[in-house]
Amino acid sequence: MPSSSRIYRCPKCHAALNPEHAVVLLASFGPTRVLVGLHPEPGNYEVHLPPQVDVQPGTQWTFACPVCRADLRSQIDDKLCAVELLEGTTIHELLFSRVAGEKVTFVVRDRTVHRWFGQHADEYVPHLVNMKYTLL
Repeated sequence: MPSSSRIYRCPKCHAALNPEHAVVLLASFGPTRVLVGLHPEPGNYEVHLPPQVDVQPGTQWTFACPVCRADLRSQIDDKLCAVELLEGTTIHELLFSRVAGEKVTFVVRDRTVHRWFGQHADEYVPHLVNMKYTLL
């Protein structure tokens, strides 16, 4: 599915987060606060950062909506963030890890995990099952 048919939105203010070829979020860790661009294809972990930003693997970043500044941490797990993903007329919740270097993405709708990606996703599956999520 081409990225133009996907719209990512803030779950709080519903602002579109992917104006062109990236999902743009406000990211912070300690005193560092920057805009980041995430690849819009679920499971692609390409990240665009300003040149001066040094990201250490294992650090937990805070992601926020660049429009309303709402914290995007998921209610499901503190290490995950959530945004809305519109594919056609279907609204999903897209979960991704806020831990640098961790490759985890879940596409969820109605407490059902429809797709998951990333080498670290299996570490989260037992937690999702314990929280009564169904895996397809």
